[in-house]
Amino acid sequence: MITWLIILGGAYVALLVYATIDARRRISTADDYVMAGSNIGLFFGFLTFAATLFSTFTLLGMPDFFRTHGIGSWIFLAVADAGMAFVIVWFAFHLRRRATEKGFKGVAGLMRDCYGSRWAGYLYLAGVFVFLVPYIAVQVRGIGIFLNAVFPETLPVWGWILSIVIAMLVYSELGGLKAIIYSDALQGTVLFTVTAVIAYGCVENFGGVAEMFARVKVENAALLSVPGPEGLFSTQFLLASFLVILMVPVTQPQLTTRLVIIRDMRTTHQMAVAVGLFALLLILLIVPIGMYGAVYYADSSIIDFLSNTIIFDQAPVVAAAVAIGLIAAAMSTADSQIFALGTELRSLLGGDEQTVMRITKLAIVCFAVAGFVVAILSGDQLVMLARVSFAGTAMMAPLVLAAILTRHPPGVEIVAATAVALAAFLGSVTGIVPEHLGSIRLDLFLLVCLSLITLASLGYRHRKMPRSSASRSARSA
Repeated sequence: MITWLIILGGAYVALLVYATIDARRRISTADDYVMAGSNIGLFFGFLTFAATLFSTFTLLGMPDFFRTHGIGSWIFLAVADAGMAFVIVWFAFHLRRRATEKGFKGVAGLMRDCYGSRWAGYLYLAGVFVFLVPYIAVQVRGIGIFLNAVFPETLPVWGWILSIVIAMLVYSELGGLKAIIYSDALQGTVLFTVTAVIAYGCVENFGGVAEMFARVKVENAALLSVPGPEGLFSTQFLLASFLVILMVPVTQPQLTTRLVIIRDMRTTHQMAVAVGLFALLLILLIVPIGMYGAVYYADSSIIDFLSNTIIFDQAPVVAAAVAIGLIAAAMSTADSQIFALGTELRSLLGGDEQTVMRITKLAIVCFAVAGFVVAILSGDQLVMLARVSFAGTAMMAPLVLAAILTRHPPGVEIVAATAVALAAFLGSVTGIVPEHLGSIRLDLFLLVCLSLITLASLGYRHRKMPRSSASRSARSA
């Protein structure tokens, strides 16, 4: 395995260095650096979106999620991600039109311009910072723990995490968003390939799909139905999770920005279909890996299950490819989020462009340090940590949609209500606020309340507009 690790690792590093040099050569303006020239085609558009969406927790979180909670995980993950493809098509059309009207340097700046209030931009930036940093930590902590378990004599967990953070800072600072997109293309290809190989091996080990489910039924029949052995997949959990995942491209800036920089709407439509198919296929491949663990490693720890299943039970070349793919996945998703935070800060800054870019690059380093610190302190439930990140940013969906879909400035009451909802949800995550109001999940309750408040605010302000202005607004909408 070590020989293959050196060969494949060397090839990956060489490709990444070449991609960084090529990306840096193409940078001539600040827009080239932060927006990759806003002319991304289908191939790189699909791979960068998919790789940013699916990352380390694909192999380090999802298999254990299936092993623990059963096939209800398919509804939670695959169906919602496929549904997200339709949201991409619809939202991208309105977002790109709004970006053309207002200009686009980042979602925070767009919120400020649409609401006519700097507080809308500040709130968005604060929200994505609070809930994206834990997601960054998910990527680098997961791979750090895993590599420490597989190669215990090489580096401690924090050493692996620090190495990954430094590596992704180097190429993102040098090559900008274009280098990150190239990294995404490499990661997406490797991750899908090794997942398919491992899934095939798991099915072959059982002797077929039917035999696999028969063995799982004998071991733990509750894994083959909802709400699952742990009772996680209640109706409210599935509904709230579905809504949260649908809103990911609306509220997470690393994905929203990619909808703007795609070459045109036709390419965006094709990219959305490709991402939906990618999601269905990739998560389908996770099912046999999770079921393999449910049969052979039911009582093992997460790390023992994963290290045995995707490393030690595999051929050396596959195990080496898995290790490289996981490192690539950690870097390509975390760097996209760190870079997106820097871009959002830049969109709120004014003044000399060179000064703004220096501040932006310094901020990217600071965001990376914050991710490193949280990674050291956070827990090991990767999928659930990712869901918390998605749910937290989803609280800003009404704020963003109101700005994108209306032609007149939305009211500041939407900003205030969003701030309260974000604080309440953060309180539930930290244990200060209960996670349920009676029998209703707090995140679902907050999403419904925010949606109703936003609709009421937009309706009231529309009625208060002069008739001629309302008519023009209706025609433009």
